[in-house]
Amino acid sequence: MKITVVGIGYVGLANAIMLDQSFPVTLVDLNNKKINLINKRMSPIKDSMIDEFLPNVSKKFKATQNFEMAYSDKDLIIIATPTNYDVEKDSFDTSSIESSIKNILLFNNKAMILIKSTIPVGYILHIRKKFKYDDIYFSPEFLREGTALYDCLNPTRIVIGGKNKKAKKIGKIFKKLSLNRTVPVIFTNESEAESIKLFANTYLAMRVAFFNELDTYASNRRLDTKDIIDGVCKDLRIGDFYNNPSFGYGGYCLPKDTKQLLSSYNEIPNKLMKAIVDSNHTRKLYIANKIIETKSKIVGIYRLVMKSNSDNFRESAILDVIDILKQNGQQMVIYEPLLKDRCIHDVPIIASFKDFVSTSNLIIANRVDTILKPYSEKVFSRSVSNEN
Repeated sequence: MKITVVGIGYVGLANAIMLDQSFPVTLVDLNNKKINLINKRMSPIKDSMIDEFLPNVSKKFKATQNFEMAYSDKDLIIIATPTNYDVEKDSFDTSSIESSIKNILLFNNKAMILIKSTIPVGYILHIRKKFKYDDIYFSPEFLREGTALYDCLNPTRIVIGGKNKKAKKIGKIFKKLSLNRTVPVIFTNESEAESIKLFANTYLAMRVAFFNELDTYASNRRLDTKDIIDGVCKDLRIGDFYNNPSFGYGGYCLPKDTKQLLSSYNEIPNKLMKAIVDSNHTRKLYIANKIIETKSKIVGIYRLVMKSNSDNFRESAILDVIDILKQNGQQMVIYEPLLKDRCIHDVPIIASFKDFVSTSNLIIANRVDTILKPYSEKVFSRSVSNEN
């Protein structure tokens, strides 16, 4: 079986490396820089396991911009392109998926097409009709940035949207490559698989929002947040994980997936789904107001990334906090070694950590790295543990 993966991001690259263990894999992307890095066996994203595995992939593992080469003789084509949330349409922007399918069918009308991108409920049924092509399936990913390949190889479940022979074949491939030999493979109808992804991420967002509001309560009452969380989470039904307060949930998945699920409710009665989205905005306002109350002349923003050991700050909660602080006239500087720019959001970036610390009267950090420990008297954070 020959396989092509469309999109060199966390999902696409992690899946491609996993599949390379048993199949010849081609990656296709429009970004020439990413292609060149892959062909030099260098990762364009930060993931320690990808860094470890990539130099040892097979000789047939290659990346290209050539659609004909990528699609023409393949048996399975996996689409892992971004689906950003379009505020005006109140839905995911699925144009990259449709563009990919259009190009695939120009060169190949026999391949199974598997979508890994997050999509709205009902999308697979819609896209099959639009392209008059039935062999389009969906399998949601449950990967974390920074540990994408580990999560690919050690899935908690494999969900396949489809119940026919070809869907079963896809499920068998992913089960075979999993290091978790007992991983359940769940075959559902198409729209149920799409729903699983959105409801799972919305539940995680709800959990983040819950512990953030617990922290808001504790902070206002001058209580110890960590003690409360420790006591609450010893209940096995709740669990002692995914409970570290933050400036709000963010990153690429949770903000857009919660909004997409909420928009799909339309006239369906709900209170909780809307409350999850609203709670995140309320938390950012609260964090910004606590910072303003310190009356610090210059506030230093330590890192824009959502969590430690990440290289991504798309939809990072701190970006919204920065905007709120700007509206209140707060003077700020940013330390973000991933950026070579001089400013972002009209806030200056300081390249030197030493200069950043000396310039800042207050340092705000969503996650406190060890480099900040000597300056703890300056640091404002709601994190109570080393967990992301």
